[in-house]
Amino acid sequence: MKLLRVGTAGRERPALLDPDRTLRDLSGIVADIDGTLLADEDALGRIRSAAAAGDLPALDTAGLRTGPPLARIGKIVCIGLNYYDHARETGAEPPAEPVVFFKAPDTVVGPDDTVLIPRGSVKTDWEVELAVVIGRTARYLESAEEALAHVAGYAVAHDVSEREFQIERGGTWDKGKNCETFNPLGPWLVTADEVPDPQNLSLRLWVNGELKQNGTTAEQIFPVGEVVRYVSRFMTLYPGDVVNTGTPAGVAMGHPEPKPYLRAGDVVELEVTGLGRQRQVLAQA
Repeated sequence: MKLLRVGTAGRERPALLDPDRTLRDLSGIVADIDGTLLADEDALGRIRSAAAAGDLPALDTAGLRTGPPLARIGKIVCIGLNYYDHARETGAEPPAEPVVFFKAPDTVVGPDDTVLIPRGSVKTDWEVELAVVIGRTARYLESAEEALAHVAGYAVAHDVSEREFQIERGGTWDKGKNCETFNPLGPWLVTADEVPDPQNLSLRLWVNGELKQNGTTAEQIFPVGEVVRYVSRFMTLYPGDVVNTGTPAGVAMGHPEPKPYLRAGDVVELEVTGLGRQRQVLAQA
């Protein structure tokens, strides 16, 4: 299933995109798309049954905003330097263990919402990523296979980053990762049954129509199952938590000087195979 949330910011309603690309209203069946729903097999079954029976009313999409596909995110765990080609372009050695950092849930915006260049920023960068959405409580998992069984679905994430704040200002990466609007998510949460192999997905990103990133999850140093297993050894992952699994080569930081960092007015578009497409116009905070 392709689950999503539509409407004005803070007042989104749950919806489903059916195989004919008709948007269907789920608000008569479930209250929202969140961790509580993803952990409830009966509720998910009711959605599937209603969709199969044609019982879901269609929504008029004219002027309808698409919000983040997931409400009430508990935490966003991010994995850095998780693609061999990205490590090469930044001159870094592939890490021996996953590099873990966090984004706050309040960085999440809709897939087509405005992204803000922070005040004083000269090095705002782009990163297309595969986001993993947890559907079952995961703690001390033993194998990658077990970890994948705890995944509810997948989405497109844009891990917007400010490189000066991240790297040159001391401390951890968090200052460069948690500026407002720095995690567009969606448009859909695609349930795991529609993504049989998360290591066979293409990721692409364009800036002002120019292709900048063109990678594949096959290049991940730590595959999705291993990432979830590894993280579960250090913290408990709950339904509705999100794991951003890293970005392939092609970020602005990896370009020769002058590096083409983002500026107000730039347009960024990104997609992951089968998970939909985002488009953001950059503006000054």
